Amino acid sequence: MTVTAPAPPTPSPRRRLDVRTALAYLVLTVGVVVTLFPFVWMLLTSLKSFQELFNLTILPAEPTLGNYGQVLTQTRFLQWFANSLLVAGVTTASVLFFDSLVGYTLAKFDFPGKNLIFILILSTLMIPTEMLVIPWFVGVSDLQLTRSVPGAYLAIMFPGLMSAFGVFLMRQFFESLPTDLLEAARIDGMSEFGIFWHIALPLVRPALASLAIFTFLGNWNAFLWPLIVIQQPQFRTLPVGTALFNGEAGTQWGLIMAASSLAVIPVLLVFAFFQRQIIEGIVLTGMKG
Repeated sequence: MTVTAPAPPTPSPRRRLDVRTALAYLVLTVGVVVTLFPFVWMLLTSLKSFQELFNLTILPAEPTLGNYGQVLTQTRFLQWFANSLLVAGVTTASVLFFDSLVGYTLAKFDFPGKNLIFILILSTLMIPTEMLVIPWFVGVSDLQLTRSVPGAYLAIMFPGLMSAFGVFLMRQFFESLPTDLLEAARIDGMSEFGIFWHIALPLVRPALASLAIFTFLGNWNAFLWPLIVIQQPQFRTLPVGTALFNGEAGTQWGLIMAASSLAVIPVLLVFAFFQRQIIEGIVLTGMKG
């Protein structure tokens, strides 16, 4: 009589799932630590006095807000902040209106050359920004925009007043809207702009939210074009002013980190209040064919 050994117990699916979940959380935790460490280091360094900057310690022994006081009172930081807020706000509003209008036209109207126009708009995405700086600068110089206050701000804004990516994004969303709904509004006597403004636009709010966030952050962090086009200190945006303040401050890293910490506040607020719209817009964008 032979006795067979019992088969080894097979791991339960729940146990395998727990191991995978634990590994996923471990990887995500490492990613979060790596991502947040520079920001934490920047914030802690901004709270150190000049004597503590050269100590090999992460936490400040005697935290101080003196660096922030010097940045706010002895530099043009508040003016740079206001300039960046104005530029980013106006360009975001312009992109939302004009890109959604162009995207709606390309998605819901049939006219000769529509596809060619769309291809030409998309082709501009393949042109590096560095190649466009020279014609932009020549145009600004010919129009003498930088010689007046409104002109100086317009010179910073005009390359970002419309976006090819925004046109593409809004077109993809408008194409998913049912045409019968728009036709019913036309039968009721609503104007074409009224259909766009009151019916089509509210139905693509996730796309508008995503486009607004990306446009605002892109213009808030813009550096190359404002650095080239603006010469007067009072018209500098925050990235340009902070970079030049870096050179002016020399080795006073406490002041530099304090300015950088203040500059990142709007970015953190945008992600904190609109993270749901960011995720929803990205997901829905990936679902559009």
